[in-house]
Amino acid sequence: MCILVKNYSESLLSVKIPYSTENVQKIKKINGRKWIESDKIWTIPKKKETIKLLFKIFENNNVVYDIVDYNIYNDRVISEYKNELSLRNYSFKTQKAYLNHIKRFFKYYNNKRFDEINVADIKSYLLKKFEEKKSPACINQMFSALKFLFIEVIKNGEFEFDITRPKKENKLPSVLSVDEVFKIINSIENIKHKSIIMLVYSAGLRVSEVAKLKIENIDGKRNLIHVKGAKGKKDRYTLLSSTALEILREYFKKYKPESWLFEGSKEERHITERSIQKVFENAIFKVGIKKKATVHTLRHSFATHLLENGTDLRYIQELLGHASSKTTEIYTHVSEKDFGKIQSPLDRIMSDKVKT
Repeated sequence: MCILVKNYSESLLSVKIPYSTENVQKIKKINGRKWIESDKIWTIPKKKETIKLLFKIFENNNVVYDIVDYNIYNDRVISEYKNELSLRNYSFKTQKAYLNHIKRFFKYYNNKRFDEINVADIKSYLLKKFEEKKSPACINQMFSALKFLFIEVIKNGEFEFDITRPKKENKLPSVLSVDEVFKIINSIENIKHKSIIMLVYSAGLRVSEVAKLKIENIDGKRNLIHVKGAKGKKDRYTLLSSTALEILREYFKKYKPESWLFEGSKEERHITERSIQKVFENAIFKVGIKKKATVHTLRHSFATHLLENGTDLRYIQELLGHASSKTTEIYTHVSEKDFGKIQSPLDRIMSDKVKT
């Protein structure tokens, strides 16, 4: 027996079932159902819970649904997508971002069946996001999310994802001067907050990495920090500054953390990334720094200052945990080491004029 479910109106679905006393009794269990004599069909409210109940009632029958409503039709695909991301061991942040992109994509095309979406639709969607002034990084992530859906989840051999990836922006990172970093650290009075900011700068840590540090990750004898499960599920070692270690010991005596190096307000939880960002924001406001900067700017500053002091780029790559040297090479564009040797033509002209 086949039961066919289709759109009937904006708020109703049609249900066509073979006539029998048993089937009539079953569908009458659904609130809001109505028999349409002229069309010889039943209608039911277009609601997610109603659809679930329909499938439950007719569980032993072949229910064929031709529904284009986003909330109903695409749930199965999204569930499969989520499972596949988990099996591939994608990070929580990546899974969340990809799922949000896919949900927005389905919502945009909620007047189309999923299997009717083609490459032209994907291109049109990405173009619209460009027109909405979404950042190239965001659109690149949308691209990756959609490609994973059609190539890795749907696995339709006839579907060719022949779309060129959007070109990435080559933005240079914002970098703080040595003097600015000193002022920021010196302005923080709370020993816990000072320890966090000093560790971020002295070791080139990401905000998520410093938030999730455990006591066992600090190797005071070898002056190393063991960063576990960082971006890309990678572990690495980075520097533990002697100065930062001294502050950490003072912090230990006062706060006595038990598991997480920096415990949060909630019991048995680490400090939140937002809390760390707030500490930094308060510090730069206090010292009057006007340039755009976040906690991540300290990581950029760490790499740039190492480069300016003559540290080999390969070592900096290892300390930052970059998979490619090309990522690290961006700091050569913001370093003052070589630029400092070049005299501006304006300075040369003005100097020559003064002499004459």
